[in-house]
Amino acid sequence: MRQRTVALLAVTMVIIALVLLALIPRPTSPGNPGRDLPLDTIRLPPGFRIDYYAEDVPGARSLTRGPDGLVFVGTRGEGKVYALVDSDRDQRADRVVIIADGLTMPNGVAYRNGSLYVAEISRVIRYDDIAERLDNPPVPVVVSDAFPDNTLHGWKFIAFGPDGKLYVPVGAPCNACIPPSSDYAALHRMNPDGTELELYASGIRNTVGFDWDPLTGELWFTDNGRDFLGENLPPDELNIATAGGLNFGFPYCYGENIPDPDLNAGGSCAGYVPAALPLAAHVASLGMRFYTGDMFPGDYRNQVFIAEHGSWNRIVPTGYRVSLVKRDNSTPVSYGIFAEGWLQGRSAWGRPVDVLVMPDGALLVSDDLAGTVYRISYIG
Repeated sequence: MRQRTVALLAVTMVIIALVLLALIPRPTSPGNPGRDLPLDTIRLPPGFRIDYYAEDVPGARSLTRGPDGLVFVGTRGEGKVYALVDSDRDQRADRVVIIADGLTMPNGVAYRNGSLYVAEISRVIRYDDIAERLDNPPVPVVVSDAFPDNTLHGWKFIAFGPDGKLYVPVGAPCNACIPPSSDYAALHRMNPDGTELELYASGIRNTVGFDWDPLTGELWFTDNGRDFLGENLPPDELNIATAGGLNFGFPYCYGENIPDPDLNAGGSCAGYVPAALPLAAHVASLGMRFYTGDMFPGDYRNQVFIAEHGSWNRIVPTGYRVSLVKRDNSTPVSYGIFAEGWLQGRSAWGRPVDVLVMPDGALLVSDDLAGTVYRISYIG
């Protein structure tokens, strides 16, 4: 009886979520000259402003910096990778170039030594000398095709660590389950040429954003909590990997080491690393970066910005914002809203995906619903 009740509740929640998603309005199509997104509804702390960096970027998701004012942007369903070109250095892209098309959820992008690395579902590919060949991209080199081909939680954020290795996550192929192998619900790393692929951390349901602490070199990452435990459980997580080989609890424990009621009822969480900071439930915390620029006031230095994509199955939507985590040395101590307004009542016109600190200290924010990349600056 209990299983039937739980199943019925889960189905009901999905139906409600789908109805709510149907009510979320799409903005005017990206690239339409008549498009006018309501940027004046975005609320920021005093002294900050938000502008467009690039308007015509359908499905804009993960961001990475290249040379000479270039920003590369991955997508998911669109199958495209873009280059945003700011030729005149006016802090706004004057060209959006499609450098790849027809790829399989090329969410992740990372730049190193003249080459752009792109993560699809089951492989990582590389475009060499890309800055010189934007209008005539080379045939990509396959760096590694050793990853599973599951599309659920299969899209990837990638980045190079201080050790020179490329970090590649593989999400759980389910909402909540015991992963079929150690390949899943894990973070891997490999050399830039794809060799020495190894498991770095496990027990990670789905991380789509990570960065290294500029003070300690430790890896911090967001992780999306599972669904169907209620409106306010479990929390999303901000985690810290102080070393390799750690297990962060999925699917047995969540948050500050709370046993999962379905997969670990009454069980122990000993041996798992608890969340360094529980985030709000179902906000879909994705891209995160430490702020290493000089433009913002000094108390923002080395703090953490997180793009919260927004809930899909919460009766009252939450997220659709950029949050700020402040920390004391290596300990996160506060979690609050930095930019919000993409969600108006129960309807959203935008969904932040990633954040990126630019050389001048401004913060870029990608939005895959509006097909836009914003620039947040401090004018004092």
